Amino acid sequence: MQTITDIGTLIVRTPGTLGGRPHIAGTRVSIQRVAAWYKMGLNAEEIVERMGNLTLVQVYASLTYYHANREEIEAYLSVEKLSYEQLATQMNQLI
Repeated sequence: MQTITDIGTLIVRTPGTLGGRPHIAGTRVSIQRVAAWYKMGLNAEEIVERMGNLTLVQVYASLTYYHANREEIEAYLSVEKLSYEQLATQMNQLI
């Protein structure tokens, strides 16, 4: 008998986990992390290989969420990039 997965259960928001940002259910892998790898040119199979603990279904669900909610995820990515740049600047000032 074939198991049917409700794709609506694959992406969740949990208060207190990853700041309430959407992530893959049962993991601490955020949609923004999957989207960042995708934007760097990795395909779904390569993301699965890189993570090792994700399934292809989970990655495709993440990418679907990203494409359906691009503005939200891009905002998270922008904040993350700004934080990284600020930290890099601080570290360079210490050297």
